Amino acid sequence: MSDSASISIPSDLEQFVNDQVASGAYTNAEHVVREALERMRERDKSRETRIEELRQQIQIGIDQADRGECTPLDIETIKQKARSAWAQQQASQ
Repeated sequence: MSDSASISIPSDLEQFVNDQVASGAYTNAEHVVREALERMRERDKSRETRIEELRQQIQIGIDQADRGECTPLDIETIKQKARSAWAQQQASQ
């Protein structure tokens, strides 16, 4: 991509960009778009990091299972804990 690019956006997004500039939050449309793209990049990087951490945790569990270090799940206990947590959450609202 070149140093400058021309893009087309729907009118509602164009209005949003214009509103951001008019509010004084940004000096021009380029700054609005640049920040939006930077935030997208940060979000994607954060998502990739979370996925990698999850993969590592899954691998730890697989390794533990392979070594026979797992205990069977008690579904009824899990349901009871979830119901209790939900009831506490509802009571606090």
